Amino acid sequence: MEGLTTARRDFAPHKVLPVKLHQPDRYVPSEENMDLLTTYKQDFNPYHVGRVDPIKPRDSKYPCADKMECLPTYKADYIPWNQPRQELVRPPHNYRPAPKFDSRTTHQDDYPMKGLVNTRSCKPPAVPKLCNIPLEDLTNYKMSYVPHPVEKRFVHEAEKFRPCDIPFESLTTHKESYRGLVGEPAKTLKPPARGPGLDMPFSNTTEFRDKYQAWPTPQVFSRAPVTYAPPEEKMDFLTTVQSHYTCPKGTPAQSCRPVRPIRKSSRFESSTTTKEDYKQWASTRTEPVKPVPQLGRPTEPLDCLTTTQAYYVPHPPVSTKSCKPIWSAPRGNIPLEGQTTYTISFTPKEMGRCPASYPEPPGYVFEEVDALGHKIYRPISQTGSGQYGHLSVGDAENPNQRELAVSA
Repeated sequence: MEGLTTARRDFAPHKVLPVKLHQPDRYVPSEENMDLLTTYKQDFNPYHVGRVDPIKPRDSKYPCADKMECLPTYKADYIPWNQPRQELVRPPHNYRPAPKFDSRTTHQDDYPMKGLVNTRSCKPPAVPKLCNIPLEDLTNYKMSYVPHPVEKRFVHEAEKFRPCDIPFESLTTHKESYRGLVGEPAKTLKPPARGPGLDMPFSNTTEFRDKYQAWPTPQVFSRAPVTYAPPEEKMDFLTTVQSHYTCPKGTPAQSCRPVRPIRKSSRFESSTTTKEDYKQWASTRTEPVKPVPQLGRPTEPLDCLTTTQAYYVPHPPVSTKSCKPIWSAPRGNIPLEGQTTYTISFTPKEMGRCPASYPEPPGYVFEEVDALGHKIYRPISQTGSGQYGHLSVGDAENPNQRELAVSA
């Protein structure tokens, strides 16, 4: 096989010349001096700038001559204490990386199967307070902010209205500037009315009808058609190309297709650069890293039964016994008993008046007035008792059992 390709045949090597670089002209410094002046320095000259006085007026609404002490409450009360720094409560750092990779994960190494572990509480112990200095109840507000008498509010007196002495002219800009000028009356543009003698009928002639008259149209000359006479000769059905462009010595066209090469008996070399240089390597498949199974597989075959199929077996239906009472025949006209639990147990009782509603309750003697302003009364039958109580509504029937307290 010829080792000549189209690229090697057409693109022949040529002589490569070195690249010529352009040498710049030598720099010659100028002998003139630069003035170093800009448009800003020439046009914008500096001028003296003075401080502007404030425009805000003085607040004289509540004048106060006392000087304010600028000591905040935070600096006076919250004083830093001299205490040692406490260490952080955190578990010890005992992790050490493995020196050799054994294809195990961090979860398998750190979380093995363990039993119950007694955990240690990380809660800091209860330590008494380090500062024994009692907190002062005096604040900056109690010491400095003493109530002062409120001064009388400053009221600005408005000036009295003084009317102007010059009389009002009652003239406006329109009255003074735009004065009316004498002019001619406006002329009407209405056409004059038709007189009585112009009742002639309207003419039907127009300018178009007068000037644009119809022209006489000449008669068109028509020629009689010639009668068709069919030819007597016979038609040969030959075209111009067939009759004039004849090729008596013509040969069939030869094909421009290249000649098909004859196969030789020698064997074709099928070796290429890729097959020689990039040969297939002998590689072995790497097995995946799988975790060690920790659960034992059962040796017995699977019965393919679900929990529903195993336990929920259909049973024959059981006839349930009805608890509905037996229907009895309709009763006769038996009268309804009118007695209820309320009519038997809750009998009407007499409503007595509460002793606390009297100005001086009967059966009680005034004892004293306590700190809350209640008047304490002691029953007459009770003597020498030091225990006092209040009489409720339920104790109104037995006024001799407890003492009575009436609000003043």
